[in-house]
Amino acid sequence: MTTTIDAYISRVLDALPQATPRRAQIALELRGHIAERTASGMSEAEVLRQLGDPQALAESYLAEVPLVPGTFGRRAAAKLIDGLVAIAIGLPVGCLLWLVLPRDVAPFALPVGFLAGTFGFAAYVIVAEARTGQTFGKRALGLRVVRETGARISIGQSVVRQLPLMLEVFWVDVLFALFTDKHQRAFELLSKTRVVRNG
Repeated sequence: MTTTIDAYISRVLDALPQATPRRAQIALELRGHIAERTASGMSEAEVLRQLGDPQALAESYLAEVPLVPGTFGRRAAAKLIDGLVAIAIGLPVGCLLWLVLPRDVAPFALPVGFLAGTFGFAAYVIVAEARTGQTFGKRALGLRVVRETGARISIGQSVVRQLPLMLEVFWVDVLFALFTDKHQRAFELLSKTRVVRNG
């Protein structure tokens, strides 16, 4: 199966975080570069073969973008905002369950609501970080999650980043951020991800 130029450029752009500076310019430059080569007589397939893997090409563009680590304080504030959003959603759900459930099961409404909210919040964080690199709190404070190369993270990397919350070792994990050069938590080192400031 052959890849079209549009599909190739889309794959390169998909590997870039949404908040990447010059994202639109990168697409234009890449399209122009491909057009130059095809105008000189190369086939589209040959041009794309020479350009190589879209992920590697995206990472080469990202090598030019400086990655400034998010400060510990800014990251903590983003996590606090995300936590408050989760509480603002989970608490009303638990209270609503308390009101609508029969009295013999109503005492379980708040714990069930809290548990459902926790899993829902974890799923939201995993998907949001993998798709856009940002949760609500990170977006509000100008932070984004990227691979160590600056490329967009995968779902698997996002899951590994959330393991400390699920394993209840979050505070131990957080302490690593105080002592690493790029302010990375232990599970960020493991997942090869980091939190950086937006361009």
